[in-house]
Amino acid sequence: MTVVETLDIMLPHYGDTGLLQAAVRSVLDQTDKDWRLTVVDDGREEGVPEWFVSLGDSRVRYLRNEQNLGITKNFRKCVGLVESTHFTMLGSDDLLLPEYVATIRAAVAAVPDAAIYQPGVQVIDENGTPSVTLADQVKKRLYSPRATERRVLSGEPLAANLLGGNWLYFPSICWRADLVKEIDFREDLSVIQDLALIIEIVRRGEKLVVEPATVFQYRRHSASLSSGEAVSGARFGEAVRFFNETGAMLDRHGWPKAARAARRHLSMRLHALTLVPGALLQRRTATVRKLLGYVLTSSP
Repeated sequence: MTVVETLDIMLPHYGDTGLLQAAVRSVLDQTDKDWRLTVVDDGREEGVPEWFVSLGDSRVRYLRNEQNLGITKNFRKCVGLVESTHFTMLGSDDLLLPEYVATIRAAVAAVPDAAIYQPGVQVIDENGTPSVTLADQVKKRLYSPRATERRVLSGEPLAANLLGGNWLYFPSICWRADLVKEIDFREDLSVIQDLALIIEIVRRGEKLVVEPATVFQYRRHSASLSSGEAVSGARFGEAVRFFNETGAMLDRHGWPKAARAARRHLSMRLHALTLVPGALLQRRTATVRKLLGYVLTSSP
């Protein structure tokens, strides 16, 4: 049987202290105690360092950046601090359910040659209440594989599937550290850097494991960076650039089906369309025009 090393849980933080503390407590409450938590604080909230000292747990390491790095550079710093073979990049407003570490370590032991492990996820709102959103229903019904048992996916079909609609939940994923350290997050991306990393890993021939057990709570709320940029329409400019670049790259790689899925970026267009009514209600005319432009952009 494969011996699974201690799971590194990296937590890049900026924002609400209460949500951060809840995320940390969810780590402390794991049934499998073989984990190591590293918090890299990109903020300046008072009392946070003292709260971590009060925990008195040698498995918890707290670091505060001298200067604000921003989301992607803080991600990259976290990757550089990973010491184990596998790690999770937990969002500071998300929660691990008690069996998360045990479930992930079992999946790694069962499929040790994979690079990405996606467990089952429950979406919650600002108050921690289970939530059903249009975006998550689209992910579930149109793109994510129906898995009642562990599944292993790879190759061009997986790349095409994810580029059609990314059904993965980035903060819940367990990653193989050596690959992520080698590739790392792109500094020119701010809200789609997770998909860029995943597609490069898949392009290199690596495997993705889908673990159906629901062991993670992903929080959707209007205060998140990705939500704010989506409402303004800003995230879609970055996304279009990424998809077009990726389509060209995958054509060169010999994956025409995945390349077409990238250039069509259908789920991104649908997402932009769902934001139009809200922008209309807010009378944000420029945003409406920008969103419709992304919806109607021609695809080669």
